[in-house]
Amino acid sequence: MSEPATTALPAIAERLRAWDASAVHEVIDFRGEVTLVVPREQLRRVCSYLRSEPGLEFNFLSDVSAMDRFPLEPRFDVNYHLLSITTRQVVRVRVRLEGSDPQVESVTAIWPTAEWHEREVFDLFGVRFAGHPDLRRILMPENWEGHPLRKDYPVEGFR
Repeated sequence: MSEPATTALPAIAERLRAWDASAVHEVIDFRGEVTLVVPREQLRRVCSYLRSEPGLEFNFLSDVSAMDRFPLEPRFDVNYHLLSITTRQVVRVRVRLEGSDPQVESVTAIWPTAEWHEREVFDLFGVRFAGHPDLRRILMPENWEGHPLRKDYPVEGFR
């Protein structure tokens, strides 16, 4: 676990740990970008805290993205890119999901913009978002087989 000493962002991790010691598995600082790796079970609570906690107020979800690490486990990384408009800080929240159960709670109740971002991740990677109000394909046709950004998806498609 690497944490820079010169930026204010690790203070976010310390506040989360003071709030709930199990809320952060790992803090990654790479080239000035901070990623908080949180347990799948804690994602919604952590996001709610980051959204509403005075002094943090990450009130803008700019993107939800995913990465397939196949054949490694946990297979999927789901990343939530957050911005605090009031403090002008950014942070990435990451959840790691096993390939056998790629599911996490939806954060649409916290940031309504997550609705379309989560649909895109579902469509392209097959990650399911429990509690999502309208989880269906957004880019591929409804009858499309598979999830084209998975590393085990055939490059030339199915024949």
